[in-house]
Amino acid sequence: MSKAFLIDTTRCTACRGCQLACKEWHELPANKTKQVGTHQNPPDLNANNYKLVRFNEHLDGETIKWNFFPDQCRHCVEPPCQGAADTVEEGAVIKDEVTGAVIFTDKMKQFSDEDLQYIRESCPYDIPRWDAATKRPAKCIMCIDRIQAGKLPACVQACPTGTMNFGDREEILRLANKRLATVKKAHPNAMLADPDDVNVIYLLAEAPEQYHAHAVAEAPAPKSRRQLFASLRSSLTSTSKS
Repeated sequence: MSKAFLIDTTRCTACRGCQLACKEWHELPANKTKQVGTHQNPPDLNANNYKLVRFNEHLDGETIKWNFFPDQCRHCVEPPCQGAADTVEEGAVIKDEVTGAVIFTDKMKQFSDEDLQYIRESCPYDIPRWDAATKRPAKCIMCIDRIQAGKLPACVQACPTGTMNFGDREEILRLANKRLATVKKAHPNAMLADPDDVNVIYLLAEAPEQYHAHAVAEAPAPKSRRQLFASLRSSLTSTSKS
């Protein structure tokens, strides 16, 4: 059984403990940043930030509301990035059978810029970022080394509010649905973001667009080149037979 996260955004205070714990565990260097009109810092995910607490400020009538979204790789049940990478070289992106963690391997160092862009665009959540130091895309790896040592992911260990939860997928799904039922009493539009498709499940109190443009996969991921070629071949075969 794979592992999963529940990220309960209704409990997030944007303390950014998860964001900092991630950087510390993976020994990621600091980013040079500047004020760009938001408390969100850095402005976006990058090779030195596998996790980013996003800030969304909006008006609810005459009241200003803040929604916080700890963004990271979703470790998809069927990773589009893996399918895209397999069209270049199989095994460049792997999915750990025990945890469900999606990992980018050193085989990606051989990929062209076009290939890497194709893999990034295959992600419906806009996650991978190019790492010039390692010559491959960078993202959350589910702290697989910690899990294998019997520890929680660093972000979950550091969270002081119960926003970050981690465990066996079935256990997390039960917890997610239980929390959703509770949250719906005060927020009727509350939802779980793509729970059947990902192993990082977000509980949202409002519509996804009130959090982040890529809070949910609004459209299917692009077909891999292998799928496109197969479709084209099938179409040509059908035409020739007719």
